[in-house]
Formats: sequence, structure tokens, C-alpha cells
Amino acid sequence: MDIHEYQAKEILSNYNVQILKGKLALKTSEAVAAFNELDTNVCVVKAQVHSGARGKAGGIILCKSDEEVRSASEKLLGTHLKTIQTGDQGKLIEKLYIESGCDIDREIYLAYVMDRAKQRIVIVASAEGGMSIEELAVEKPEAIKKIEIEPAVGLTGFQARELSFALELPKEALSKAVKLFMGCYKAMTNLDMNMLEINPLVITQGGKLHCLDAKINIDSNAIYRQPEIQAMHDPSQEDPREAEAAKSCLLYTSDAADEEDSVDLGGRRII
Repeated sequence: MDIHEYQAKEILSNYNVQILKGKLALKTSEAVAAFNELDTNVCVVKAQVHSGARGKAGGIILCKSDEEVRSASEKLLGTHLKTIQTGDQGKLIEKLYIESGCDIDREIYLAYVMDRAKQRIVIVASAEGGMSIEELAVEKPEAIKKIEIEPAVGLTGFQARELSFALELPKEALSKAVKLFMGCYKAMTNLDMNMLEINPLVITQGGKLHCLDAKINIDSNAIYRQPEIQAMHDPSQEDPREAEAAKSCLLYTSDAADEEDSVDLGGRRII
């Protein structure tokens, strides 16, 4: 089961993942009010749909005034956002997330994925975040770092520090990064996640780490153990084929990839 970005961030904020201030809006007037309440000079209006690549599709708009927020909200609400992951039908935008801006120094890609073949969680990370991980895997595979986590041990402090060094984080960000990496692993295991993706995880000029976008997929077979997350289900974002399959207790999937050395990212695969 997928959840929205704002819901994923709310969850991660309880696990040592720093997020920027933001508010949910269901209509234009609420979006404008949210911008004023955030008391910021710049904000980002984000379409809340279950899909990546929202920025490229026009679903994320930078705004610097009430009027810009109003215009962006009117442009997005009630329309269907079409991305490379939604197909031609797109997904209906009924919710917007109004988020404060920040000064970005660097962007990092970070994901925790369940590798079914190896029966363990794998961290996939890159110092070159903000772009499609699929594109990066093709163009610069050497830029992707993978860490396999032994289930009986869990993520160790040594592995978290090793990852921090591999991503060439500044000294002032190292301790924060270790806490964040450990927190993400704890969230992944505590909440029965198949995937936890932060893209990008940004570093500010002062060495702070902020989760700018988050995607979480929960194991549908274990969702009964997570009633609070189950309540976050948004049926309007569900593929009709998946909904039909669920009626018969079946799981619909359009990805038949079975590469031996690949890692599953919630329906996507990285070799």
C-alpha cells in the first residue's frame, strides 16, 4: 500500500528524519492560508498523488507570494497529473501540500528496499540525488552505493558511518546522518515497509539534513498490524486493476522483472 508524501513525512519525522514545515490543503483558500501561516518568503506547492516524477510533470510549483500560491493551486486541484509512472490516464489531484522552502547546498538519493531474492533490506544511495535513480543506474552506475543489511544484526552504526563517508557528507552533518540512517531502518522494520525512498535528501549550507520528498510502500500482507497507516489509504489513487484484484485477495503487478542482481523499488528495479 502506498501513502501520500505528507503522510510519509509525518511518519518519518518520528524517526529522526528532519522535515520542513508544511500544511495540507484541499482547496485554494486553504493553500493561501497555509502559505501565510508558514510565514516564509518561498514555498513549494506539491500535488499529492501516488507517483514519482511529479516535478517533471508540473506537479510541483515554486511560489513566492499569495497570488502565485493561488494560481498554482487553481492550476493543479481537480486535474489529473500524468507522469511516467501513471500512464496516460494520470492521477486525480485532490490534495496539495504547501511546504516551506530552504537553501539547498547538495541533494542525495536514499532508499531502503526489500530484496526478496536475498531476503534482506538493502540501502541504495547516491551523492547525486534529485534525479531519476533509473537514469542514474544507466548513465553512472558507479555513483550508486548499496549496503546489504544482515537481518539478524540490523543496520549497524559502522554501516551508517560508512554510508555517510561514501556520500561525502560534510563533517557537521555526519552525526545527524547516522541518526537519520538508523531511524529510517527502524521505521522500515517497525512499520512493515517494502520501500522507503527519500529523493532528495538535501544538505543545507549549515550542514542540516532535510527530507524534501518521501515515498513509502507498506507490505499489504502486514497492513493489518498497522491500523494507523491503514487509515491513510486513499482509494482515489488506486489502480482499478489492483482494486479489482484485491476483492479476490489477489495482488496485481505489472512488473515481471526477475533479474538476479536487481533490487526492487516498489515496482521499479535497479540493476
